[in-house]
Amino acid sequence: MTPEQLVRSCPKLYHMAEGGSWPQILRHGLLSTSALLDLFDVKGARRVSLEEQHRPGKTTLTHPLHGMCVLRDQKPMPPARLRMCLPRNVSSSSWYRLLNGKVFFWGSAERLDRLLQARHYRNDEHDVLVVDAAKLLRAYNENLTLCHMNSGNTFPFGARRTPSIFRSIEDYPTSGMGHPRPPVVEVVVEYGVRNIEKIVLDVRRMKGGKDLGAAK
Repeated sequence: MTPEQLVRSCPKLYHMAEGGSWPQILRHGLLSTSALLDLFDVKGARRVSLEEQHRPGKTTLTHPLHGMCVLRDQKPMPPARLRMCLPRNVSSSSWYRLLNGKVFFWGSAERLDRLLQARHYRNDEHDVLVVDAAKLLRAYNENLTLCHMNSGNTFPFGARRTPSIFRSIEDYPTSGMGHPRPPVVEVVVEYGVRNIEKIVLDVRRMKGGKDLGAAK
C-alpha cells in the first residue's frame, strides 16, 4: 500500500485519552506509556511493573516539574488470556513492553465508538483526539506501522498475535482496487507524537456515545 492509499482509506485517525489530559498532551505531546515513564523518571521495580506487567486499573504518576499523568488500564488484556494468544517464543512481559512503547490511533470512527461504548469505559469521560492522517504520515512515516486487529484486546476471542502484525505501509496488503485488505484497525507510532498540535483537527470530551463539547 502507498501512503496516498492509506489516507484515502483513513483520512482521519482517532485516539482516546484520559479525560482532562489534553492540556498535558498539548504540552508534552501524545506519548506512549514508555515515553511517559521516561518523562516522569520512573525506574527500577516500579518501571518493570508498569511497563512489563498487566495494569488492571489506571495508574497515576506524579513529578515535581511535570505534575500528574494517568496511565490507562489494560483490562482487555489480562495475563491468562494474553498467554493463550501468543506463541511460545513471545512472553507476556515482552508483549506488554512492546505495546507500551507505541501510540495507537484507530483507523475508523466506528472502532473509536466501539471502545467508547465498551463496558469498562462507557461511564468515564475521555478526551478524544481527531488527527489528520496525511499530516501524521508526513511527520512520522518512518516510525509508523499498521495493524489489522486490536492488538491490546483479547476479548471476546483471543486472536493469535506476534510482533509481525505491525506492518509498514509498504508491506500492508491491498485489494486490486488499492483498498487495504484487511481494513486497517490501528495506525501506530513508535514512542510518541511530539508535535500533536500541528496535526490534530479536533479534541472532544466524550462519555460513551455522548459529545460533551470541546476538551479544554
